[in-house]
Amino acid sequence: MNAAEDLQPSEEMLARAGEVRRAHQAALLRRANVVGVGIGTRRRQGKSTGEVALVVLVRRKLPRDMLAPEDVVPAEIEGVPVDVQEVGEIAAG
Repeated sequence: MNAAEDLQPSEEMLARAGEVRRAHQAALLRRANVVGVGIGTRRRQGKSTGEVALVVLVRRKLPRDMLAPEDVVPAEIEGVPVDVQEVGEIAAG
């Protein structure tokens, strides 16, 4: 484990991320390729940074120039960082 993984997010940060998720989840889910929205920690090169983020799950990460402007996921929403994570197809089992 690295130091970032040992950090515990504050209740305040988690509450703020929850508010932003509730306010923006429906709009994010309408974007092409988005399959889910949650709260977690930002990941860089496969490792947690310890920073609370809105986690947007996509089937496949695509270069910005391959997306319509309305389908680009912002890097931040209302001051909360956004982390886009590729998860592939999701199906009920």
